Amino acid sequence: QVQLVEPGGGSAQAGGSLRLSCGISGDIDRGYCIAWFRQAPGKEREGVAGIWSGVRNQYYGTSVKGRFTIYEDNYKKMVYLQMNILQPEDTAMYYCAARKTSGGCFSAWASRDEYNYWGQGTQVTVSS
Repeated sequence: QVQLVEPGGGSAQAGGSLRLSCGISGDIDRGYCIAWFRQAPGKEREGVAGIWSGVRNQYYGTSVKGRFTIYEDNYKKMVYLQMNILQPEDTAMYYCAARKTSGGCFSAWASRDEYNYWGQGTQVTVSS
């Protein structure tokens, strides 16, 4: 069983930075994909960034590529999302998610239906 906890989002001005954290309990090894999703009011939940745990291949949505970085600390069992050059349209509830994989994470990394473990979500607000 895997449990995910996102302790605290935050607020920032446009152009600023925030780092989100996802604590993972349970056995996470090279067979897991970890991703960050976000959902703004009235919008679909979208994949922001993903990582193949242990292998560290990274995947990004087009709206955040070059601004956000996903990385992991296997020793601490944490996955982070470093968000730079934040924009008001980045305002959303952010969720950490995990799924087991037997063949990597590139395929369907941003498909929310593929993930069976979710954190409770954390709010990010960016003001202009």
